[in-house]
Amino acid sequence: MPAPQPSPLHHLPVGALEGMDEATWLDVIHKMDEVYSKLVTDEIELEEKNAQLEQSQQFIFSLLSAMSDVLIACNQNGMIEETNAALCELVGLSEQALRGTPVLDLLADEQSVQRWQLAMYQSASHDAAVVEINLRSASGEVVAVDFNCTPRHNSAGRQVGRVLVGRPLGELKRAYQQLRQAHEALKNAQAQLLHSEKMASLGRLVAGVAHELNNPISFVLGNVHVLQRYGARLSRYLQALHQLDLPAPVQALRAELRIDHLVGDLPSLMAGTLEGAQRTTDIVNGLKRFATAAHEDVTQVELNAVVERAMLWVKKGTSPRFKMVWTRGPDCFVTGNAGQLLQVVMNLIQNASDAASTDDATAPQLRISLQQDGGQVLLRFADNGPGIAPEHLSRVFDPFFTTKSVGKGTGLGLSISYGLVEQHGGQLSAANLPQGGAVFTLTLPMPKA
Repeated sequence: MPAPQPSPLHHLPVGALEGMDEATWLDVIHKMDEVYSKLVTDEIELEEKNAQLEQSQQFIFSLLSAMSDVLIACNQNGMIEETNAALCELVGLSEQALRGTPVLDLLADEQSVQRWQLAMYQSASHDAAVVEINLRSASGEVVAVDFNCTPRHNSAGRQVGRVLVGRPLGELKRAYQQLRQAHEALKNAQAQLLHSEKMASLGRLVAGVAHELNNPISFVLGNVHVLQRYGARLSRYLQALHQLDLPAPVQALRAELRIDHLVGDLPSLMAGTLEGAQRTTDIVNGLKRFATAAHEDVTQVELNAVVERAMLWVKKGTSPRFKMVWTRGPDCFVTGNAGQLLQVVMNLIQNASDAASTDDATAPQLRISLQQDGGQVLLRFADNGPGIAPEHLSRVFDPFFTTKSVGKGTGLGLSISYGLVEQHGGQLSAANLPQGGAVFTLTLPMPKA
């Protein structure tokens, strides 16, 4: 606060008071003191308001500097009146250089000029407008900015310009990409959780079914073995009987009933029945292994030998047109059950044969390769069939899911294989090849040295 100065009346010469009434002069002096005191008070209030104005200006300046979005404030004619550091950094010009210049000077192409003019027209009717404008960056590149254009009014409510606030679309696209990746990761995690819960529930169901099927299958196997022995005895008896001189009616009945053909067909019938029962037994055992997490006979298994043995066994039952191309890898040992790994590989080869052999226009083919990648071994089974329908990719490992016709498949092979691979600490995945066909990748961990 400035120190009060002495009143100007104190410096009047004594002669100036002559001819005036003393009361009048005292009143004048009193009024002058009041005016002077009011001037001092007004000066103090003015200084306080100036300090508040400086604080407000500093606050607004700090907000503009901290904004990461681009800000442009222009008048009715599109001349820039205010901006922020984000725009200065983007276009490579200072605030002083931008003030008073038209917004049109910052636009990169004619299309952006038309969009800007349309946004100015829309905001003139007191409506906010969203416009995408291409600005020329400091390096000369075209940067797309999504602006929100709103009218700006003075204290009287009159429109005096526009305010544009926007963000470069590159940042928005990156944010959207990150959001989409997070969403995909969440969907995958949800699908895996659902699959794990479904597999756990199904495991309990399968365990009960396998147990119930095991008893009747055992009866069938036992009876078939007995029938084979009985058939052999009956065949010997009939051969001895037919060597005798039988009456003509018996000979005619023998021809009518085709006894010789029946006796000759019995061994193949028994063998077929035994093979079917044995296959059913294998399925039941697979179901039991699928339902339980037991690791039986865990040893060091050489995968090249497993693949070659599986190819040899499957080849006997596949079409002669089906060609298997095997690229043997270096000796590769994994820890696991040899029988279970053989079952997985045989199932993958058989499925590839069934898929590729459906198209008669091309020679069915399966390429099998083995490679080591760090501490893992990768077995790839790539066929040239029609591939897997996109809507089926997420279901190929579901139990009882199959695209084969009735009687051609149980829908359990891939699901059992998936469970066996998980028990070995590995992964089994399916995908489509760009050139057509499907590829199954079996990944297993290698034992640590």
